[in-house]
Amino acid sequence: MSKKYVKQTKKQSEEIINILIDTYKDAKCGLDYTTPFSLVVALILATQCTDKRVNEVTPILFNKYPSIESIKNADITDIMNIVRPCGFTKGKSNSIIQSAKIVCDEFNGAVPDTMEDLTKLSGIGRKSANIILQECFGKVEGIAVDTHVTRISRKIGFSNSKTPLEIEKDLLKLFNKKYWKKINHVLVLHGRAICIANRPKCDECPISNLCKKND
Repeated sequence: MSKKYVKQTKKQSEEIINILIDTYKDAKCGLDYTTPFSLVVALILATQCTDKRVNEVTPILFNKYPSIESIKNADITDIMNIVRPCGFTKGKSNSIIQSAKIVCDEFNGAVPDTMEDLTKLSGIGRKSANIILQECFGKVEGIAVDTHVTRISRKIGFSNSKTPLEIEKDLLKLFNKKYWKKINHVLVLHGRAICIANRPKCDECPISNLCKKND
């Protein structure tokens, strides 16, 4: 018989998040960016790639192609050669160029600032759009749910849903809006530092006594 999932209460969940916020005081977006479009590109490249590797590649790309217009008109082979270290080279390169075209042709060269319009960009889903809205436009409309947030939310007992969208809905109901911007950042850092997949450091975990450990 499979183990029954144990869910946190709202009060317990906020206690956990407050502990994690205090533990990871400097939690922030791990991707380097200078403009909204540079963050769009970084998020496209970050799929199944480390932030460190992306941060090494994006300066090279934007040094050669400093404007959205220049990326729009770039040869995909050249973009591929630059972003190759980030993996999934052709798909990511195509998404970067297509997103540049959409921004130039449909939004007058300015990255849009709504969820609906951001998700029209190639390679940008709701998770990435949430990050762009928060980081670049100061709009907190949701919670960015990536693999770390998905895994840890289920383990701790924040959500037993299957998809990122369903997990986001659960988190939005569970937490006061003042926590929404921080949740992704602290869970990502916690997932990298302590709650590592397949080898969690439970003896070092600041929330070990509160975690439901739904494995």
